[in-house]
Amino acid sequence: MSQVTLSATTSRQIGTRHSRRLRSAGSIPAVVYGHGTNPVPLAVDAKEFRTAVAGDHGLNTVINLTSEAGNFTVMARVIQRHPVKGTVQHIDFQVVDTNKGVVVEVPLHVVGDAVDVRHHDWEVNQLAFSVMLEALPAKIPTHITIDISDLKVGGTIRLGDVALPEGVQPGQDPSTGLVGTRAGRAAKTAGTANAAATAQ
Repeated sequence: MSQVTLSATTSRQIGTRHSRRLRSAGSIPAVVYGHGTNPVPLAVDAKEFRTAVAGDHGLNTVINLTSEAGNFTVMARVIQRHPVKGTVQHIDFQVVDTNKGVVVEVPLHVVGDAVDVRHHDWEVNQLAFSVMLEALPAKIPTHITIDISDLKVGGTIRLGDVALPEGVQPGQDPSTGLVGTRAGRAAKTAGTANAAATAQ
């Protein structure tokens, strides 16, 4: 399992004013908790955190968090951002057990050419852009690929239809629709014309 290391300081003071000072100095207030660990307030360097989650796994990256209070294997589970600037204001790091599954949000990549849909002047309608999955931290995929080549008009690809990597299972209802189809402009126009002709 690939991990990145992130240093943290645990000497930060609690409160809005102190948090504001931390951010001005280039740090992000945070807390670590989970698996019997009492919540520990800490702070991490903003640039180092961005580097830590800049890889293919993004926020699903498993992080070795080092601090004066000890080392923790964590994931960044809750990110609070500034409503205007979009900068990270606070991070909740959750301790993870590398031998137990975690539920994570993974992006979807749609590939292929839905020939039948295109030939009938219909359109592919992507219903979801990410999906919840459960896996051991070492098995978390960077993304899930959905091939729409065999998609037919009126069809839907559901989570349960997708072949997931070994060790990965759905973290939400398998009947959740991920990709569907809808009538395109030409198909709608033809349908309207046919309906008008039938009515005459």
